Amino acid sequence: MRASDQYHKWIEWSEEDQTYIGKCPDLVTGIHGDDPARLYGELCEVVDEVIGHFIDEGRPLPRPRVHPMQEVA
Repeated sequence: MRASDQYHKWIEWSEEDQTYIGKCPDLVTGIHGDDPARLYGELCEVVDEVIGHFIDEGRPLPRPRVHPMQEVA
């Protein structure tokens, strides 16, 4: 499993901003775009970059806190 797989990522439409918002609350505040599929790919790239930055700095990765399936079950 890749390190980024442990972090929940999703895309949602923002009525207020009239654009899609990509979120990974454990690592990234959010990014936005017009194409949800492309935005998800970009979000995954950003998450990988953030993880790389943590590793390069010798810092431990934040513990994943968002577990939607566990919260539903």
